[in-house]
Amino acid sequence: MILGIPISTFILIHVVLSLIGIFSGVIVVIDMLNAKMNDGWAALFFLTTGLTSMTGFYFPSAIFKPPHAIGIISLAVLAVAILALYAYRLAGPWRWCYVMGVILALYLNLFLGIVQAFHRVWFLRSMAPTQTELPFIATQLVVMVVFIVIGIKAVKSFHPEIK
Repeated sequence: MILGIPISTFILIHVVLSLIGIFSGVIVVIDMLNAKMNDGWAALFFLTTGLTSMTGFYFPSAIFKPPHAIGIISLAVLAVAILALYAYRLAGPWRWCYVMGVILALYLNLFLGIVQAFHRVWFLRSMAPTQTELPFIATQLVVMVVFIVIGIKAVKSFHPEIK
């Protein structure tokens, strides 16, 4: 049991939050690339991605592991992006802080999703059982390069009208 919830149910909640965070984050990024702002999708992304990071700390572990570090980084990045949007209304440098915060938080969520996919999906696990093999490394590198390119484009194109 975790927080009074059966572990299997808690895992399901964590995974669903993560998938909603990834989906809503992709929509937020597409909007940024089109110089649009949708507060509803941004709020859903912040909520689900933040909850994904927070719930990750409740999984049983006797030691501090890389996912814990990524969760801390993700929460810090989300805090900056939330401040940039809601407190500073994307003024001046806060616009690119928001863009990069969303991009980085989405990337970190997807990074861990890829780790889990290679760990749990049998045909991926068979290609990279220790996650040090070329298919895993290549997948992570391709995703990272894609996010860098998208991040640069988003910073250049995202100039929304804030109400």
